[in-house]
Amino acid sequence: MRKKRMAATLSSPSLSLQQINKDPRQHGVVIEEIEGLIRVHEDGHVERPVIVPCVAAGLGPELSSVITSRDMVIDKFTNLWARFYVPICHAVRLPLLVYFHGGGFCVGSAAWSCYHEFLARLAAKIGCLIMSVNYRLAPENPLPAAYDDGLKALMWLKQQVTYQCEASEWWSKKCNFSSIFLAGDSAGANIAYNVATRLSTNEAAATLRPLSLEGLILVQPYFGGEVRTNSEKYMVQSPHSALNLVASDTYWRLALPSGTNRDHPWCNPLGKGSVKLEELRALPILVCIAEMDILKDRNLEFCAALGRAGKRVEFVVYKSVGHAFQVLSSSQLSQSRTQEMMAHFKNFIGR
Repeated sequence: MRKKRMAATLSSPSLSLQQINKDPRQHGVVIEEIEGLIRVHEDGHVERPVIVPCVAAGLGPELSSVITSRDMVIDKFTNLWARFYVPICHAVRLPLLVYFHGGGFCVGSAAWSCYHEFLARLAAKIGCLIMSVNYRLAPENPLPAAYDDGLKALMWLKQQVTYQCEASEWWSKKCNFSSIFLAGDSAGANIAYNVATRLSTNEAAATLRPLSLEGLILVQPYFGGEVRTNSEKYMVQSPHSALNLVASDTYWRLALPSGTNRDHPWCNPLGKGSVKLEELRALPILVCIAEMDILKDRNLEFCAALGRAGKRVEFVVYKSVGHAFQVLSSSQLSQSRTQEMMAHFKNFIGR
């Protein structure tokens, strides 16, 4: 049964595209659109053209000799699932990276080929297990649905170790559950941060035992605000950039609760009503920033605020690359910067 459900999950983008091609006019006018990525009609119907192919969990010869990858269902009722990447030749128990993909909360998948390849290579490079969570998307499931799914994924992990679930033994026996890191890029980094804020009290953290969170890795975290930063106003983006200001504003309108704006705490962690940074658990945080990203200045402001709040934060600015370079660009420069980023991941986790 699990394989059948997963097959349906992985084929859903192409199925929805077939439905779109039948008669998109029946859903009325388009009220929100990011060209090539998402269209929302007045009746609520959502189109997501297949811009990145979804792939099964298998790996090519180069990686399959060092990494095992499989999908596991977390909650069949909400179709929440995760893809695992497990190093093969390791005698010791390894840290676990719980990873959330990007896509403005509205597009993307743990099955996207670009994430599948990036995370498989990351697991091999840094020597850790990776659990890539396929959370629910907005606007059908606006925030906090993605945060709820992140917490549910962690509680599912707790169940696997507490009850020694046989179906999970292929990866759980290699996992050090006292060394778990939350990570993600873009909207996924926002999810990792907001899940961590929900676990900021000692009482909340205790609900995860025997799991132990050891740190956060935020790659180009997708935050916003009503007041524009300089990089948002003046950073010139190519027509093919992964994120521009118009697209960013559209994603936020689709993801945030109705009637709110970009100063909502889920969007602006430094805005009014947000969790006070001083109250967050003292988890070390690594923030990875792209120099040519419109989010650069907002990411730097976030790091500075964490530092003023006494948090253990370090950040790296990757020169001459843009948003999501590590998954969407195949240039030699991007590949070089991605290798640098993986090395920073490894150093951070290994401390």
